[in-house]
This record gives sequence, structure tokens and C-alpha cells, in this order.
Amino acid sequence: MVMAAGRGTRMRPLTDDRCKALVTLAGKPLIDWTLDALAAAGVARAIVNVHHFADGLEAHLQTRPAPAIEISDERNGLLETGGGLVKAAPALGGEPVFVANIDAVWADGPVPELVRLAAGFDPQIMDFLLMLAPLERTLGFDGPGDFFLGEDGRLTRRGAAARAPFAYAGVMVMHPRVLEGWPQEPFSTNRLWDRGLAQGRVFGQVMNAFWMHVGDPNARDAAENRLRSDP
Repeated sequence: MVMAAGRGTRMRPLTDDRCKALVTLAGKPLIDWTLDALAAAGVARAIVNVHHFADGLEAHLQTRPAPAIEISDERNGLLETGGGLVKAAPALGGEPVFVANIDAVWADGPVPELVRLAAGFDPQIMDFLLMLAPLERTLGFDGPGDFFLGEDGRLTRRGAAARAPFAYAGVMVMHPRVLEGWPQEPFSTNRLWDRGLAQGRVFGQVMNAFWMHVGDPNARDAAENRLRSDP
């Protein structure tokens, strides 16, 4: 599933006439960076939620050859990340799925990051496997870090610590069973994670690639400069 329904407020003025997913990076819409990475990992079908400038996004998605796209329509009300997943749950099926943001960009090495992430997911002990970026290998992320990574691969939040070594890199593998019983209303994926963290079922995997968070116009420009110098 690709989370593309946000209003893109931080990306203004680039989102004054389009959704954030259609803001271009190096000539390619952000959502195409995400969908191309999913296609390279063998994903044949992707659910995309839409809200802000939804008609334009749907028209663009119809031009793509792969993966096949199914729309989760949030025109009548934005459900945030957690509620958006609950709304799409019937289409997700019963097997582990990728959940990807559209503002995470990287250049794959010999083994694509999403192939590595899928291979690392163990449904017996995991409900979530989050792709992580070491803070020193990021661009466009100015926070103090999100998680600590245990020797067993389990995650703990930064909490009261001044700094944590890893940022969530915008993609995870999730088992849809975690959505059972949650309401179809606006709420953050953080609530799903909090339940999983309490149960010891949220794990992390460190990416090899350099990670770019394209969250605002300055970050978009910085990412373009890096892609030009180190494509």
C-alpha cells in the first residue's frame, strides 16, 4: 500500500495545484519513485489512497504500466495513516504487505532495499518490520531520531533520550492481522506500532542505501542536487 492521501502542507507552494505525490523530483513524480521501487521488488498490485487533488493523481496512475493500481478513495474524509490502512484492509488480503510513504527516496544497490526488507520479515515473530536509516546517512531529516535497535532486531522508541541512532525510512512490511478491531476513523500508524512495541513484535532493518526524506521544497532541492552528483 502506498500512502498518498496527505494534503502536502509542508510542501507548499509546490502543492498549491497538485498533490504531494505528483511533486517532481529530478523530473519524476514522487509517487513514481515509490511505485518503481515496489515494482523492482516484484510487487504486482498496489493500493494507493487518495484525497488531495485526487483526480489528478488517479489520472497519472492510469498511465503507469506496473504495478496494477487499486484506489482507496478518501475524498470524503482524510483518515490519516492508521485509518487509511483500516479502510484499505479488505483489499490488502491476509499476507504481509509493504506500506510505503511517497516522500522516501533512495538509490538501490545490487540488492534492492525492498527485496532485503521482504526477505527479513518473519511473520512468526513480527507484525512490523520497519526500514531504518542511520541518521548519518540521511538527507532532509532533521529530527533527533526515532528508534533504538536491539541486538535481536526489536525496536524501542527514543522516548526521553536526546537522540536515537535511526530514523524510520518511510517503508515497512506489515501483517494485515494487526488491523483487526481498529475503527475506520482518523488515527496515526503510531498507535498500531505502540501496541506492537508493547508485544515485542516491531522489528527494524537498517538499509544499506543513503536515504532522502523529501518532505518540503528545500529537501526536494537538496535531493535533486544529490541525485545529480551521485545518481
